[in-house]
Amino acid sequence: MRAMPRGKNAPLELVRAAALAKLPRRAPWTRGPVTEPAREPLLRPSTTAEPGPRTLAEPLVVVADFAAAEPLVRSGINSQRLVVLQGQEEVAARAAAERGRERGDGPVPTRPHQAPWRTLVVVPTYNEKDNLESIVQAIHTYLDTDILVVDDGSPDGTGAIADRLAAADRRIHVLHRQGKQGLGTAYLAGFRFAIERGYERVCEMDADFSHAPWDLPRLVYSSRDAQLVIGSRYVKGGCTVGWDFKRRLLSRGANLYTRVVLSSGIRDNTAGFRCFHVAALRKLDLAAVSAQGYAFQIEMAFRMVRAGFRVQEVPIHFVDRRVGKSKMDSKIAREALLLVPKLRGRVRKQRLAD
Repeated sequence: MRAMPRGKNAPLELVRAAALAKLPRRAPWTRGPVTEPAREPLLRPSTTAEPGPRTLAEPLVVVADFAAAEPLVRSGINSQRLVVLQGQEEVAARAAAERGRERGDGPVPTRPHQAPWRTLVVVPTYNEKDNLESIVQAIHTYLDTDILVVDDGSPDGTGAIADRLAAADRRIHVLHRQGKQGLGTAYLAGFRFAIERGYERVCEMDADFSHAPWDLPRLVYSSRDAQLVIGSRYVKGGCTVGWDFKRRLLSRGANLYTRVVLSSGIRDNTAGFRCFHVAALRKLDLAAVSAQGYAFQIEMAFRMVRAGFRVQEVPIHFVDRRVGKSKMDSKIAREALLLVPKLRGRVRKQRLAD
């Protein structure tokens, strides 16, 4: 068994990882793991594992709306246990959520939640043929929203799958690009799409189920009070699941470094699960954004802060991908390292939020 540091300063990620690794011995106050389905589920590829008995034994928690859900998630309740009514009838909502949880799909609502703002979810893809159809279905299970798939010429046929989905559902749009042009330019293209077509909210979301689809409505509804909402691993109630020690150390170190240098107050600067006000993006100089990889997330968050917009972090459980390969490489990490000290001088303070 892997040794685990002790004491009050032991990293929370290791505590959670140990809890997940030895489920029956977990203390009552630890957070429940994200469940994994045994058969072909609604929301995940069939390569994942069966949900643990402890998770299924934990009771569902019913709340009236998404505003009431946030304090509970921060207190340590896994969002996978939350039944957010938001207008649903309670008995039917509880039953639907229980059925979804038994499949490992999360708390499925009786109908997709409908946010009061016209929303677009941007999903960049490169070789995501095993995930794309499932993630699109999952998004539409939890939120009635438009989706833009930005595919960088995936050689595995992801683009053709996206076209097929778009032909069957008018809420799905596809942008084909030639070759890998970077995560940053994919999201910028999505932002321009949202601006030009009059959307009010635009979200960033990975295609690999690292971001729980049932958390997407939480981000969108939280945008009532903030121009940028970040699904954060590093605020109270958030965590990562399935990462080794090296990756946790790298991520936490990068975020600590960014937080100290930029003094932005944001704890998870590299998070890729976000919801922006489109009106705020219109005021930013998007043409000046230079970062491409994960440094793009750092730069966009910092530009929002410097412009005077409110940024809110909501806790999420970030689960390592089960299918496909991570797009992170040394070049992307180096770009982020070198960019951070330049941003303070490059991005001046403005009051665009006024």
